[in-house]
Amino acid sequence: MSTPFYVSPQQAMADRAEYARKGIARGRSVVVLQYTDGVVFVAENPSRALHKVSEIYDRIAFAAVGKYNEFENLRIGGVRYADLRGYTYDREDVTARGLANVYAQTLGTIFSSAAEKPYEVELIVAEVGSAPEDDQIYRLPHDGSIVDEHGSVAVGGNADQISSYLDQRHRDGMTLSEALKLAMESLSRDTNGGERTLTAEQLEVATLDRTRPQQRKFKRILGRQLSRLLEESGEAAAEEPAADADAAGGESGAAEQESGTKGAKGKGAKGQDAADKDGPEGEPLL
Repeated sequence: MSTPFYVSPQQAMADRAEYARKGIARGRSVVVLQYTDGVVFVAENPSRALHKVSEIYDRIAFAAVGKYNEFENLRIGGVRYADLRGYTYDREDVTARGLANVYAQTLGTIFSSAAEKPYEVELIVAEVGSAPEDDQIYRLPHDGSIVDEHGSVAVGGNADQISSYLDQRHRDGMTLSEALKLAMESLSRDTNGGERTLTAEQLEVATLDRTRPQQRKFKRILGRQLSRLLEESGEAAAEEPAADADAAGGESGAAEQESGTKGAKGKGAKGQDAADKDGPEGEPLL
């Protein structure tokens, strides 16, 4: 009987982690941003049937990247946990923190088990509060660890590059159209530093909107509403350089007018003429 091949536990875990990371990196990215009225989820997902962003409970939503069948099983398990806990105790007892702990235990058990491969998924669980400071966002990598995020987070694809871009530009108090514009800009950046063009048909967008009067705060943004928000963000981006140019032109004109006035006082009609002449111009990997 031959001796089984020995692999150190450290090497085995490193190999499993590398396997899971490569699978997650092949999926299209998901971006989650806080804005003034809640939390917005933006995913690059051309499929209309397979969702990467879903509702879990009243104020809780779920986003994932990686193998669809694996994170769909986790989503269904999360919905069952939330429904059972809300029915047994109270709806207020269902929290993103509790759900994240359940997902962390499941992912950690699967990752450390030698009997099956690790899940090639990365999750985000978010809960909207009554005020921006009460919002909660948790990122759960493949190994079951929990990372408490604030402001913005990206998973899948070139997540490191996207996260760096978001950290530099995200700010508190953004409107929904501003947050959507920033999310699109970050998702359109490829690994080579160039930019792609994304359309509304390539995006899956949803929000947890604290201003909704109903108990369920989750809402998908589709069709005309999404196109209108994208147009608003594009118009705002176009107006900013125009406003800067107008301000610069006004300052230049004022300076020239002042110069012309001084010239007119010192040199008469010749100075005034000079001032007038100088006027301003496979397996689903989602």
